Amino acid sequence: MPIVTKDINTIASKWSSRAQAAGPDYTAGVKTTQKDWAGLTAAASDSWGAGVQEAIGNGRFAKGVAAAGTAKWQAAASTKGAQRYPQGVSVAQPAFVNGFAPYLAVIQNVTLPPRSPRGSPNNIQRVGVITAALHAKKVGG
Repeated sequence: MPIVTKDINTIASKWSSRAQAAGPDYTAGVKTTQKDWAGLTAAASDSWGAGVQEAIGNGRFAKGVAAAGTAKWQAAASTKGAQRYPQGVSVAQPAFVNGFAPYLAVIQNVTLPPRSPRGSPNNIQRVGVITAALHAKKVGG
């Protein structure tokens, strides 16, 4: 005997309305958890790596991209993504400052070689000096 279920649109509508109403529960759960997210996440590093390697081996990334397609990405990015982007950027401003400030300090303390005439290969060395300084900061702390 087949399993009788509600139709997909009814299920999706209920899921959407209940999930939208759950914002305060979500926030409360995040703020009151007794679990150490960072510690548990760091401890799962090997499992994460194994899962990524398995996904690579099975070609899941490419399969997922192909299944979604450009049209789905464009539709989602131009609707919900465009609506969420400004608020996300606003909320992330302090994190941007904290994350970029050390690199800005590196840039501000770089002494560039003299500028050469337009088109001179020497000008690429100026880019190389900044690139090397930023890479050293990234990998060396």
